[in-house]
This record gives sequence, C-alpha cells and structure tokens, in this order.
Amino acid sequence: MKSTIAALAALLTFASVAYAQPTDDATRAQAREILQRSIAFNSSPEGGQTPQLAAYLAELYRDGGFPAADVLILPLENTASLIVRYRGDGSGGRPILLLAHMDVVPALRADWERDPFTMVEENGYFFGRGSLDNKTGIAHITATLLRLKAEGFTPSRDLIVVFSGDEETLGHTVQNLLSDHRALLGEAEFALNSDAGGGGLNDAGAPMGYEMQTAEKTYVSYRLTARNPGGHSSLPRADNAIFDLADAINRVRTHQFAAMWNDTTLRSFGAASETIEGELGAALRRFSQRPGDRRAAAIISRDPSWVGQVRTTCVPTLLAGGHAENALPQSATVTVNCRVFPGVQVEDVQAELQRVVGANIEIQQTDPAFASDASPLREDVLAAVNAAVRAVYPNAGVSPGMSAGATDGVYFRGAGIPTYGVGGVFMKFGDDFAHGLNERVPVDGFYNGLTHWRVLIMTIAGPR
Repeated sequence: MKSTIAALAALLTFASVAYAQPTDDATRAQAREILQRSIAFNSSPEGGQTPQLAAYLAELYRDGGFPAADVLILPLENTASLIVRYRGDGSGGRPILLLAHMDVVPALRADWERDPFTMVEENGYFFGRGSLDNKTGIAHITATLLRLKAEGFTPSRDLIVVFSGDEETLGHTVQNLLSDHRALLGEAEFALNSDAGGGGLNDAGAPMGYEMQTAEKTYVSYRLTARNPGGHSSLPRADNAIFDLADAINRVRTHQFAAMWNDTTLRSFGAASETIEGELGAALRRFSQRPGDRRAAAIISRDPSWVGQVRTTCVPTLLAGGHAENALPQSATVTVNCRVFPGVQVEDVQAELQRVVGANIEIQQTDPAFASDASPLREDVLAAVNAAVRAVYPNAGVSPGMSAGATDGVYFRGAGIPTYGVGGVFMKFGDDFAHGLNERVPVDGFYNGLTHWRVLIMTIAGPR
C-alpha cells in the first residue's frame, strides 16, 4: 500500500510541473479586481449586500462562457448563495464541489485605520474586510475557473462552485441547499473548501508546513442557571444563586473531558512533533505513537493552541445574575461554549456537564448544533494537495489537521460529502487578522494561491 501511495504522490508531483504554469499577468489582474470588487460589497449582516455580490460574480461567470443555465443564484431570507457548474466529460468520476462564502463579519469604520470595504494595497498586503476570510477564496476559485474556461479546458469531472451567503452567522444557505436543492450538487464525491487549510511561514518568510483541514469540532453552547427564592439582601442565607453558580463554574473549570483522537489528529501530531521542540513536541510525538497516553495528553492540554486537538473543551463566555443590588439573586446564568470532538454527541456533552455541576443547576442548549465526523484521509486528495503546495513551496510538508473553529464544511460532512480545507494562502501567524481589525492578506500569498488552485484543480480533474 505504501509503495502505491508513494507512486501516486510521485506521479501527481510530476504532473504538477506541467500544470504549474506561471500565472499570467491577465489572470493576476483579474483575480485582483475580483478581490477588490468583492471587498467593496458590504456583505456583513448589517450591510446586506451579499445578493449584490452574488449577482456580480454570476455575471463574471456568464461573461466568461458559462451557460446561463449553469449559473444559479438562490435567494434565501436576506441573503443568497451562488451555484456554478463547470461541466466535465465524466471520465474522472463524480462531481467535486469548490466551496467559499461571500458573507463577512461586521466591521466598524471608526475602529479601522482604513475603510474596511475599500481594498487598499499597502506594505505588501491587501487590506479590507473579508480580504482573508473568505473573499480571497472567492477570487482564487473564480479567476482560476475563468482562466481554464478561456483556455478551452474540459475537466474530467464536473466542478460545482458553491458560494454560500451566511457562513458567519446561521448557515441557512448551505442547509437549504443540502435539504431543498441537493440535485444541484449531483452525486458529489467530495468538496474542496477554500475557507480552511493553509500554510504557515516563519518570521523569515520560509514555509513551515501546510495543514489540510479534514475535520472540524462541533460548536454548541449551553446556558447554566441557578435559581433561588431570593429575598432581602439584609437577610443573607447560605443558599445563594450566585454562590451556587460560582461553584458550578469552578467545577466546569477543573473538569477535563476524556482525551480523544482520530486519524487526522494522530497524523497532524506526528507531523508537528518534527518541528516543535521541547516537552510539547515530545508529548505530541508520544501521543501520535501511543494514542490516549494520559501524561502526553496532560502536557498537550496545557497549551491553549493544542488542547482543542486532544479533547472536547467547554469554557464560560457570558455571565449574568441578580436583579437589584439590595436583593438576594433569584437567578444567575452562565453561557458555556463547547467545541465538541468529532463523533461525540452534543447530548452526551450536556449529560456530562450535568453530572459535573450537579442536579440543582439547570442546563439548556441555546441553539441547534451541527455535528460531523472527520473526513477520510483520501490519499488521492492528499497527494493532489501535496502537488499544489510544492508547486509554490517545493520543500513544504503537508499534513491533515482538525479545526477547533467552524466552516460550511461541517454541513457538507454531516450530509455525507467528505470535505477538505485546501486554502491557497501561506502567511505568518502574526498576519492573521480574520474577524479582527485591519484584516489583510499578503500580496505574494494571494498571487501564489492562484498557482495553488490551478495545480490542485488540474491534478484532480485534468487529463489522466
């Protein structure tokens, strides 16, 4: 099996040399314009311009030679999604989905150094809300497909663009697509998600490695409430809603869920241990070799960047209590946000929390949760991502990874469509301002991403 995988990787790496043509100036210019125009649409919930952005992109595809019948805007509530089908000859198998999202989180102009909805190129970066999350993904996929279409390229399988409209909030556009418009996706074999994955650079700008996202934790919040008859503050009593809630919060603080693992985390731990030194690196190596090792798990769990990779985590995020300063509190509540390890049911997490805090504390799930298992580690996808990464950074290693955050991928995985985060940007850790002030993407990283996506698509859906 190993020799087969090695041969496949070598073949695809060889093929990537042919596919990795230098990105021409016209494609770079078009990609930059798409990014600039996309950022100009305030597609935050407050701005409400996601439908207008979808219309702009749909016109690009139609003008680029895609039949109108294959370019569909699906309005939903106050937003929309965009579906584009690039028809192939079917020789390479079932369709592949190419994912991105058009919406962004809000940006308050008074807090930003620049207008967040006007793209500015400065000091080697493109600044603007959504420049990284996720309008770079939109520009990469769109510019790449338009170039391939102009070249007369016919993919070996259908490529289906899915640009969602509310990934940052409720995810209704993807849920609606999967429930009411599933036929538009054909019998998709898997999805490539531009909103996850990516490469890291050290302070000197050298590549540290690339993570292909193959799993996401489940996002769920619970409201914990302590109740009490209350009374006058001049007549204190031993049972007090705020005291009781404080005790419950402390029990949550000291509780650890069981250490867990899957193929993704074991392989990512092994890869990370090759570059991380000291106690943490040794613990990652030991856990990858001896899954469940309690001492290794304890060391990993002390690091905020890694604790979410080894277990379910729950942390208090919102707190409220009492109704008057001269009255004993009749209730006190805390919101606890959990990131649940793939494969664990949210009902089981709630039950474990209930055991931890005791029967006198009420626990209620605040919103629906969407769980999904890790995607299988397909060696053909991993080899294709290797080819795409090494077309730009020949010495960069690729490993699977699990995200503690959330993307549209959780819905596709939950619907039985394996999803892989394969974003094309390499950047320094300190340059990641997604969701924050002065969001930006490195100019070189943006343009290199065009090579990444061309090689990736041509390797998976090009001539055999």
